[in-house]
Amino acid sequence: MYVDELVELLGQLGQPKYRAGQIFRHLHSGITAFDEMTDLPKSLRQTLDDQCYIADVKIVRRLQSQIDGTVKYLYELYDGEWIESVLMKYEHGYTVCISTQVGCRMGCSFCASGLNGLLRDLTASEMLAQIMAAERDNNIRVSNVVMMGMGEPLDNFDQSIRFLKLVSDDNGMNIGLRHISLSTSGVVTGIRKLAEYNLPITLSISLHAPNDALRQSIMPVARRWSVAELLAACKEYQQVTTRRISFEYALIEGVNDSKECAAQLAKLMHGILSHVNLIPANPVKENTFRKPDKQHILQFRAELEKLGVNATVRRTLGADIDASCGQLRRKEKEVM
Repeated sequence: MYVDELVELLGQLGQPKYRAGQIFRHLHSGITAFDEMTDLPKSLRQTLDDQCYIADVKIVRRLQSQIDGTVKYLYELYDGEWIESVLMKYEHGYTVCISTQVGCRMGCSFCASGLNGLLRDLTASEMLAQIMAAERDNNIRVSNVVMMGMGEPLDNFDQSIRFLKLVSDDNGMNIGLRHISLSTSGVVTGIRKLAEYNLPITLSISLHAPNDALRQSIMPVARRWSVAELLAACKEYQQVTTRRISFEYALIEGVNDSKECAAQLAKLMHGILSHVNLIPANPVKENTFRKPDKQHILQFRAELEKLGVNATVRRTLGADIDASCGQLRRKEKEVM
């Protein structure tokens, strides 16, 4: 809850306004029970426990990479649904990749998150809880967040915005918006709506193909909005925010990794302040997609750079623990 919402609630309970700040700070410190808020009167703690609940997640599975220390979490929510989150360590600190939905309705053919469709949206508090659980479990402070786990953030727009405001609140977790990335499969209406908020986050576009025919074959959302419509929305977004946009491009062997694809992709990037993030495709047993070999990946990047595109190859983390979205949840469900 926002502080002003807590003020309203406490007013209904006959409590002074300053209690709202106390409770807000407790909620964002990782406390999971009202009884732990010992600076509140016991009667108020009991009332809050009777009338409210604190969103939390329970660790069902925890896998830690022996290669790079990446930690993959399978979390259980209050209603028994499961989501995934990943904690990654970089030189600059810890980054958590969070989910925004239980499942996903986008249906991208290379992703395991949406294989069973969308079950429900997460609340902003459930998004926050993923970060807090990782911090408690590892006794660390998270400095960066990527909204790139299960789900489409712009398909859960209001709660995603609410999360961004809460996580960056000075009296809460205080993670700066410039340290947060939001990834979308290309929901054009959502991108335009997001521009109205003019938040200094990093917008990441899951592009994955440089033309309509190819993109439509692997991403159903492309049947709703063409590449031209998507890029037009990105340019409008950039005019408002002046922020560089990251374009995610999963390299799939024999699908989108040709020299011609590189040339088409480079042409699309002209006129946009952008960075292309090349991602070697993760194998998912439900399809036959495979990543190209390392040499071919480097050749694709070199071709882009020759054509004036700023591109990097994303470092693969947690390869030994199925750290990609949706894989752990689906695997666990299959053995139940």
